[in-house]
Amino acid sequence: MEFLFQAIKHCVVNHLAKKPVFSTLEYWLVNNPHILNFSWNQGQTLGASPLFLTLTVFSYLSLTFILSLVTLPSVGPRILRFLTAIHNIILLTLSFTMAVGCTLSIILRSPNVDCIVCYPINTPPRGPLFFWSHIFYLSKIFEFMDTLLIILSNSIRRLTFLHVYHHATVVVMCYISLHTSQSLFPGVIVINSSVHVIMYFYYLLCALGIRPKWKRFVTDCQILQFFSSFAIMAWIFYYHFTGMGCSGIWGWCFDAVFITSLLVLFLDFRSKNYSNKNEAKKKI
Repeated sequence: MEFLFQAIKHCVVNHLAKKPVFSTLEYWLVNNPHILNFSWNQGQTLGASPLFLTLTVFSYLSLTFILSLVTLPSVGPRILRFLTAIHNIILLTLSFTMAVGCTLSIILRSPNVDCIVCYPINTPPRGPLFFWSHIFYLSKIFEFMDTLLIILSNSIRRLTFLHVYHHATVVVMCYISLHTSQSLFPGVIVINSSVHVIMYFYYLLCALGIRPKWKRFVTDCQILQFFSSFAIMAWIFYYHFTGMGCSGIWGWCFDAVFITSLLVLFLDFRSKNYSNKNEAKKKI
């Protein structure tokens, strides 16, 4: 794995870095002063306080419950499709940017694989990787708009426990990961953002009136990311207990429980929606 990482790093630094387009990307996604000098400071950085986290999650859950019970003013289909399309374009673009930005930060700012998998204990949350972690955290709050669009479309049946639980808890996971400088987080960002590029592209097509036949593929990608997260977590677990320890092990414990619960819920969702019997019913 170390050989592969160094080979990729060599290729990027010695070949791609000479391209004008790559140099521009490197500056705006890694070496920009705002990114390079980023620091997560409790009570100062946007969203960096337990009070902000608590109020955000509580507001989301409360408003979701209230709005799902009341009758909201009707939004015309065209307006709703337009809003949904814009929403998906924003998150598609943001997810792609986070995936590329975090990948470049990992390659250009990490000397070896060990530093990617296992941050030394008491690593301060600053620099490009933590900048993208912060953007990822804020993007999960923006994704609350997914829920509002579902409510506005009067598709309450789509407002499942899985949907609400996932949107609310992932924000808590992001906060804990930043607060504890969790070693796992950059890998999660790259994988999750890449999957979300596929997912929001699918939703964008749906909003434009196109119904792709690969909805099941989107769900499979989401499930696959959980298995890949387990692989990274096992790697961190090994490093933590065979070396000097890794930063953010308590965040690792939270992630282990959260990702396991998501895997169970997504497998149940897949079973109910894509079983042979259900597929047969949809064709009738």
